[in-house]
Amino acid sequence: MSFCHLHCHSEYSLLDGANRVGDLIRRAQEWEQPALALTDHGCMFGAWTFQEQAKKAGVKPIVGMEAYVAPGSRLERSKSKGEKGYYHLVLLARDLQGYRNLSKLSSIGYTEGFYAKPRIDREVLARHSEGLIVSSACLAGEIAQHLMADRWGQAREAAAWYAELFQGRYYLEVQGHDSEGQHELNRRIFKLADEIGLPVVATNDAHFLKGEHHEAHDVLLCIGLGKDFDDPNRMKYDRELYFKNADEMRERFPDRPDVLENTLRIAEEVELAMPKKYHVPAFPFPRGWRTRTRCCGSGCGTAPGKGTATRCPSTCRSGSNTSWVSLRIPSSTMQATS
Repeated sequence: MSFCHLHCHSEYSLLDGANRVGDLIRRAQEWEQPALALTDHGCMFGAWTFQEQAKKAGVKPIVGMEAYVAPGSRLERSKSKGEKGYYHLVLLARDLQGYRNLSKLSSIGYTEGFYAKPRIDREVLARHSEGLIVSSACLAGEIAQHLMADRWGQAREAAAWYAELFQGRYYLEVQGHDSEGQHELNRRIFKLADEIGLPVVATNDAHFLKGEHHEAHDVLLCIGLGKDFDDPNRMKYDRELYFKNADEMRERFPDRPDVLENTLRIAEEVELAMPKKYHVPAFPFPRGWRTRTRCCGSGCGTAPGKGTATRCPSTCRSGSNTSWVSLRIPSSTMQATS
C-alpha cells in the first residue's frame, strides 16, 4: 500500500517550514509516492513553482494551504484571554475552481482578516467552498481544540458544519508523530469519526525533510520566535515531524489501513489543470481614440510606430481626425498567471 503526504510545509511557511519545494518533490519520487500536497501557513506563495516542478517530476501536485480560521468573524480584532484567536484548517484545491477559491480565501485573509495571522472565517468559507477538499488539521485545529478540552458537543457541531458544507470532501485528520497530546487526540478523532460517520485521513504535518534535520529546524524556529536556542521555555517541535515514507506511516496506524488509503483516494479526486497564458492590463482610451488595429471607420489600415500616437494620414478619404494609439508593454509585465 502506498501513501501520499497531504499536509506539508515548505520554506514558504516563513520561519516555520524548513523544506525546499524541490527537495519535497524529490523525496516523494524517492519514496514512490504518486502525489504530494503543499499546504503552507496562510499563503500560496510557492503554489506555481511547486506545481510546475512536480508535474515535470511525474508527481501529481496538490495545491493547498493551511488556513487560519477566526473563531468568530474575521473582521473582529480581539481574542479571548489565553487563546490564539484562530484555528488551523487544511484546504486542498480539487480542481481549477477550487484553486480560484483557494486564491480568493488567501487574499481575503490578508486584506480583510489579518490579526496576527491572515485569517478567514466560516462566512467566506461558505462563499468560496466549491472545488475544495478539507481536513481538520493538527492540534491547533478547531475540532482538536474542542476535543482536547472535552468539549465534545462543540466538536460535533463544528464537524457537522464542515461536513455539511463540504459534502463528501471533509475528513477528520490524524497525524503520525509524538507531539504532546497527539496520541490522545488521534484516539478521540477516531471515536468522533465513528460517532458521526466521517472518514479519517493520516498526515504527518511535515516541517522538515529528514529526522536528522530537526536541530536545524529548531534553530529556524528560534529565529522566527526571537528566542534563544538555550531557552528552556520556548516552543519546540517534535522530532517526528519529517517527511515519512509509507512504511513509517503504516507503523503508526497498523490497525487503520483506511487512513492511508484515503490519502490516495483524495489524490485521485484532484484534477487541477493550470492554464498558462499571458495577461496584460486593459487600458481605457480617451474619447475619440482608437487602438492600433484601426484608425477610423474607413479602415485605411495605416499603423503607427511603436510607442506613438499619430493622426490619420492625409490620404485617408474619410477626412477623420481620429487618432491612433500604440502601446508598448514592457516584457517584465508579460508573465504567466492564472
